[in-house]
Amino acid sequence: MKGLLFVLSAIFGITLAAPATCTPERALVRKEWRELEYAERKDYIDALWCLRDRPSILPSEEFPGVRDRWDDFVATHINYTNNIHFNGLLLPWHRQFVYLWEVALREECGYKGSVPYWNWALDTENLAESPLFDGSSTSLSGNGAYVPNEPMPCTPGGICFPRGTGGGCVESGPFKDLQVHLGPFNSSLAQSYGSLPVNAWNYNPRCLYRSLNQALLVALNNQARIDQMQTSTNIRDWLAIMSPSNPDLTSSHGGGHGAVGGAMADFFASPQDPSFMLHHAFIDKLWAEWQDQDPETRRYAVNGTTVIYDPPGAPVVTLDTMVEFGELCHPRKVEKIMHPLRNGYCYIYT
Repeated sequence: MKGLLFVLSAIFGITLAAPATCTPERALVRKEWRELEYAERKDYIDALWCLRDRPSILPSEEFPGVRDRWDDFVATHINYTNNIHFNGLLLPWHRQFVYLWEVALREECGYKGSVPYWNWALDTENLAESPLFDGSSTSLSGNGAYVPNEPMPCTPGGICFPRGTGGGCVESGPFKDLQVHLGPFNSSLAQSYGSLPVNAWNYNPRCLYRSLNQALLVALNNQARIDQMQTSTNIRDWLAIMSPSNPDLTSSHGGGHGAVGGAMADFFASPQDPSFMLHHAFIDKLWAEWQDQDPETRRYAVNGTTVIYDPPGAPVVTLDTMVEFGELCHPRKVEKIMHPLRNGYCYIYT
């Protein structure tokens, strides 16, 4: 997985499977975490641990820090970060990425459910008491231990928010003993045409760390902001709220990552936090619902380039753009990723 986003490589991994004829009635239903029964939450948690116990499919000589199937997804995200964020590929790439995670859970771990999602707006009143982060046995674990010298989160342009409430190792819940293996990565590595450091794939085991940040969630992931996004009339305006290509601006995408903090706020290695897929499933839900408001003009609407921050002269994303996922699956054309009920996908959201 050494090449750029559009260089084809030898492909192994997940088989894309869906009903021969997909209809909303036959589709897999993705639910908000609170809508799951306690047993269903535990099933999802167990399936994540199953991925941790399964062997990696990545070549160990190239990725020495990758130790299991969960790490396969982390490494893939790291490898493509500078091509799949704050640009025209954020939405289609992560739609496929979440789907591949779901398929792995179901086909490799016997999981019967779907990937849940996290509706940020439901937690703007008290993030620490959220069923996702309250540290109970049916949560995705709680906050990290308080670290006094944690810095404030700031954009490159100097927009800063109050620091989080933790910063150290997660202390409670099903993932308090989870180790993360890759990173951390400095956010300065996120740059147009940037490259990864030579030690990017080193094995660096340490605890899962978090710093829940209510202020970020209130500012960037509230219901009014979601409503503004969903009433946008074109994809450019929608993305200007969700994930603008100007790094100096704030974004709802970034707000969700920052509100969890710690490993989730690592721009490159954020899939190491169990909440990552739920965050991106909600982004996908919002995108799908926005598309459904006007399928004729929105279903295949794209905007941006294939390079982070959409620099001048970067290749423009079209429906014919091929996106890669390394060893996880074959390259896919953007056109084939635009509909949750077509081309191998068969899922809906509550």
